[in-house]
Amino acid sequence: MKKFLALAVLAFATPAVAQKMPVGVTYDANILRASDGDTVVIEASWVPAPIKKEIAVRVYGVDTPEKSFRAKCPAEDAKGQSASAFTKNAIAKAAKKQWVLYDWDKFGGRVLGDIILDGKSLRELLIPNGFARPYFGEAKQSWS
Repeated sequence: MKKFLALAVLAFATPAVAQKMPVGVTYDANILRASDGDTVVIEASWVPAPIKKEIAVRVYGVDTPEKSFRAKCPAEDAKGQSASAFTKNAIAKAAKKQWVLYDWDKFGGRVLGDIILDGKSLRELLIPNGFARPYFGEAKQSWS
């Protein structure tokens, strides 16, 4: 019940708080972890209590392969694991970590934005290195 209440508060309170934050502004980031190749969890001191002070930032404009049980085949899982490892490594090596808020994600519980590592967009690191494809909400292409 406690978990349900926290999720309900997150669903309604966090978008309102996020909407008060200026869009397109670059903020310093305390990156907690990479969930996968295109989603990074940051510390979010602006999220109201009693909710956990973190939020997932879905990197806008990219799609990385799924991993684990979400992958449609072993080949996609392997590509997803590689994309996640690339993102984790890029974060670990970066001295300056920032994020940019673009919008609230259509699925809720996270924001659309970008992660900036030493002045370079994570989006612009993933695509040329073959770990992601451009993606802007259309039907996703298979990685299998």
